[in-house]
Amino acid sequence: MLAYIIGVVLFALGICVSIALHEAGHMWTAKKFGMQVRRYFVGFGPTLFSFRRGETEYGVKAVPLGGFCDIAGMTALDEVKPEEAKRAMWRYPVWKRTVVLAAGSGMHFLIGFLVLLVMAGSLGLPNLDGDPKVQAVSECVRDVQDREQLAEFDEQACGPGDPAPAKEAGLRSGDVITAVDGEPVADIGETTSLVQERAGPTPITVERDGNTVETVVDVERIQRPNLDDAAVEEGAPETVTVGMIGVGFAQYLQYSAAEAAPATVLFTGDMFHRTWNALLRLPERIPLVVEAIFGAERDPNTPVSVVGASRLGGETVQHGMWEIFLLLLASLNFFVGIFNLLPLLPLDGGHIAVTWYERARDWLRKLRGKAAGGPVDYSKLSAVTMVVIIIGGGFVLLTVTADIVNPIRLTD
Repeated sequence: MLAYIIGVVLFALGICVSIALHEAGHMWTAKKFGMQVRRYFVGFGPTLFSFRRGETEYGVKAVPLGGFCDIAGMTALDEVKPEEAKRAMWRYPVWKRTVVLAAGSGMHFLIGFLVLLVMAGSLGLPNLDGDPKVQAVSECVRDVQDREQLAEFDEQACGPGDPAPAKEAGLRSGDVITAVDGEPVADIGETTSLVQERAGPTPITVERDGNTVETVVDVERIQRPNLDDAAVEEGAPETVTVGMIGVGFAQYLQYSAAEAAPATVLFTGDMFHRTWNALLRLPERIPLVVEAIFGAERDPNTPVSVVGASRLGGETVQHGMWEIFLLLLASLNFFVGIFNLLPLLPLDGGHIAVTWYERARDWLRKLRGKAAGGPVDYSKLSAVTMVVIIIGGGFVLLTVTADIVNPIRLTD
């Protein structure tokens, strides 16, 4: 239980640090361009403490669920003192305002990248492509009659007569299987299927330390539980006989210092793609969240709140799954970074959209020989902004409720 609590606290702390760095991204870039930053605070509610350095007040508030960076003249509704007028944000070029507004999401992307970079050189990055890289070579293979035995198999001691095909053939951790019985394989699924169909001596090709190694493995036919529930319900046998060689494939791939950065760049691109697709599917997941609140089984692909993410973080630490803990933290930062750039007020992406609208409007006015217009009147956008806030608040309320009454769990 203590490990779970530590995990929840660590994940919540990670979220708070991410939020603080988000606002710091706005502050640092604004100061770099010469804009006047009045305040930088972490949290909301009553002020716990603050101090002033130069023209900026820094502080921490009681509720650590956000933060803000107060830049003079961010919108036309912002009252600007006479001494601040020359450095009001709206007076600066569009590209500088865009950089400042996007810097918050940029910090989330940087945090996610650095977390993945650390993983690449230590715990490893998830093997999303299913590369058939051997992680462990079993001491033996044996018959298993039910799923409970299968779950406990690794803890069972091998008997003196139990076969160990992969070990006896000299396969090693780190070998990448490239062909089975002369047929090329590209992923774990293809490799497993071909091995399960074989029996007896079978040629297997592996890549080892950059060299191609040919070996012959005596594939053992053993009994295993039939994991196809639908087939079992229709009368299929509860156990099946399959070929096995006794290897475990890597779920995470580790990289050297030279390989870590390129691998992280590629993996980050993949995560951006997956996160964007998840964001597009978000509306269709909302009904499933509602159903989960009223007792339906919680779909693990439904969105979670900060509460749910922190609970998952606690479970990962409780079960020693630090790689999943870090992956959750990186994923959350990518999601928040992308979501924050949506062209909707009051998100940063909405402010960027307004900024570029002003630029396009002034360009058209110039073509017609007219002077540039003033800053957009945000009061005219208040109704749209309020709708987004209400929808966003409802979404948060739904996910928090679901994460309390019917949370997603890593383990049963």
